[in-house]
Amino acid sequence: MAGDPLLRVEGIVSGYGKKEILRGVTLGVDCGETVCLIGPNGAGKSTVLLTIFGYLKPRAGRVTFKDRDITGIEPHRMLGLGVGFCPQRRNIFPDMTVREHLDLAAWTMADAKRKRESRERIYRMFPVLRERERQKAQTMSGGQRQMLTLGMALMTGPSLILLDEPTVGLAPMIVESVFESLDCIHAEGVSVLIVEQNAAKALAHSQRAYVLDIGQNRHQGESTRLAADPQVRRMYLGG
Repeated sequence: MAGDPLLRVEGIVSGYGKKEILRGVTLGVDCGETVCLIGPNGAGKSTVLLTIFGYLKPRAGRVTFKDRDITGIEPHRMLGLGVGFCPQRRNIFPDMTVREHLDLAAWTMADAKRKRESRERIYRMFPVLRERERQKAQTMSGGQRQMLTLGMALMTGPSLILLDEPTVGLAPMIVESVFESLDCIHAEGVSVLIVEQNAAKALAHSQRAYVLDIGQNRHQGESTRLAADPQVRRMYLGG
């Protein structure tokens, strides 16, 4: 139900090899909620998502999803639990069509009817993908490819989706359409944890936010409150 605890990250310590990036990060996402994770470059935002999804094994701390301990779980098992991941580097194959990408994303779904219904749901959310169903990804715009990436992450019907910098490298007009897509995902009842460099936009399209700096929590609270906080604005929103 909306408002119930969904994801909890408690005191996570994680990094790459011997390099420690996260130093005790704690955050949470409730059912039906969009939460953004902002902060300067190198703060560890993407590392949080990689650790949650199991690409990185935490050295300390705990991750729970629907009250189940999933700390260090293998990434392929996360899909079965109801967690989707949209990486910063879009998993798009130039010579594959929209339909082929969506079918590939649903490889864990054995039921053809369920797969078809899921694909129709994606087309309702992103009508441009239906229009370009037989079009190869290499002929699509950057914004359309990003919508395809989002659609792929949603094909298995996750209750939570992790988004890593979905607007990176996109023109301002396309950034607007990506955030409109984010609103559509939220309206469908899917919970979202988004890492985004465009902090002002992320705060405007989320209910709660966490600010990371040097791998640690610095601020947290309702997005509207953080967006109006003078210190947060000065340090992380350019004034």
